[in-house]
Amino acid sequence: MQPDNPYASTRGSITSKQLPAFDEAMIQKYNRSGPRYTSYPTALEFTPIPVDLETKILKNREARAPLSLYFHIPFCRHLCYYCACNKIITKKNSDSGDYLEYLIAEIKLKRRLLTTEGGKNPVVKQLHLGGGTPTFLRDEEMVQLWEFLQTQFEFLPEDEGDYSIEIDPRELSGNTLKVLRDLGFNRISLGVQDLDESVQIAVNRVHSAELIENVLTEARELGFHSINIDLIYGLPHQTPETLEQTVRRIIEMAPDRLSVFNYAHLPERFKAQRQIKEADLPNPAAKLTMLGNTINTLTEAGYQYIGIDHFAKPDDELAVAQREGKLHRNFQGYTIMGDCDLLGFGVSSISQIANANSRYILQNDTDLQAYQATIDAAQHNLAIMPAVKVIKTSIKDRLREYVIMNLLCHDYIDFKDVNQKFGIDAITYFIDEIAQLGAMQEDRLIDMDAAGIRVLPKGRLLGRNVAMVFDEYLDKKHKNRFSKVI
Repeated sequence: MQPDNPYASTRGSITSKQLPAFDEAMIQKYNRSGPRYTSYPTALEFTPIPVDLETKILKNREARAPLSLYFHIPFCRHLCYYCACNKIITKKNSDSGDYLEYLIAEIKLKRRLLTTEGGKNPVVKQLHLGGGTPTFLRDEEMVQLWEFLQTQFEFLPEDEGDYSIEIDPRELSGNTLKVLRDLGFNRISLGVQDLDESVQIAVNRVHSAELIENVLTEARELGFHSINIDLIYGLPHQTPETLEQTVRRIIEMAPDRLSVFNYAHLPERFKAQRQIKEADLPNPAAKLTMLGNTINTLTEAGYQYIGIDHFAKPDDELAVAQREGKLHRNFQGYTIMGDCDLLGFGVSSISQIANANSRYILQNDTDLQAYQATIDAAQHNLAIMPAVKVIKTSIKDRLREYVIMNLLCHDYIDFKDVNQKFGIDAITYFIDEIAQLGAMQEDRLIDMDAAGIRVLPKGRLLGRNVAMVFDEYLDKKHKNRFSKVI
């Protein structure tokens, strides 16, 4: 019987059919620069936001839609040379207190505009603190932020909601994990990157495997539901052998999720990367070997490949959601909370808000001083809001977003489903895109028929390449703005 959700039918049980097949020749043939599709259109389509638009967007959002809150903490105490983010390196404790005041002021600005049912606080199903290093906030400041949020929003119980934070294991005080767990955080993500000492020294991020293991042990004892570890391949002095040792040691620690990112060396764009000597980087062939070894090692250890660098244990919520056809993707990456409006706070943070007719993507200023000046001005002029950029998506955008996200989340797009949701004949509408996919079908990366498009095991690592065919904005003006898929 065909289930109600056609995307669940493509996953089946936990079998080898879900494993990505590493094919070096195909990766070399199709590997080109492209977006990670945390949104569609991507952030490259932002335009300056008109006055009063953010106010209207927040006032007109669907009151019953739950919220996902994101807080960007831009500070770090150490500069990691591989970093491609807008971070502020400082050791001044006063910076976190000052920044927290701006976060609270922004929360007040936005909360006053949110309509609710029966005067109740808006419901929050998901919260994430990213950065930077969110634990740059002192324990007492984290408590202050959390307790203030409880006065503004209605949070689902922690066994129903998803409340997560990114952690630099080097920067944890002796009590931080307990404080976070007592507040209600139930998921943590640790930036590890590599366990080899020579690699760590080269990227200025030195820590022991024992430190990571101790953090995971404490987190499990405290009852965190899910633990993610970030790794990077392609770093200076890395070899296939050293990375294999790191991956196997991490598997012994048994995190629930892993993110294995490709290091893109772009020193002309990211100042921190100028500290890395290009001669110390592994060559493309070695990087491909690292990727293939890592995929094989993780899948042999029982991890499910989710997509775009992400792996999860079969019983993790992400893996279960993917098998059930309920996985989503947004600016927080893969998520099970696809029904939420995303409300971002802090410098450079991004929001995704829907109303009856449109969907909007908004971004705050990426410069800290400019962001703070905007929040200061808003205290005296209620017409001023923090967002400086916006994308208004059309129905055509939402159609293509639906296709792209289902390909990236479920390796499948069902034409009948698309026809019913958008009132089109998908085969006719996408006739040019289907023609472009012919080469991929010949190479057995995908399978196309009258029912839809299915990404095959050999094409799973190149899912972004399949998705890019449906991206109307991906033209020459953007070709140098993305890293390669692999």
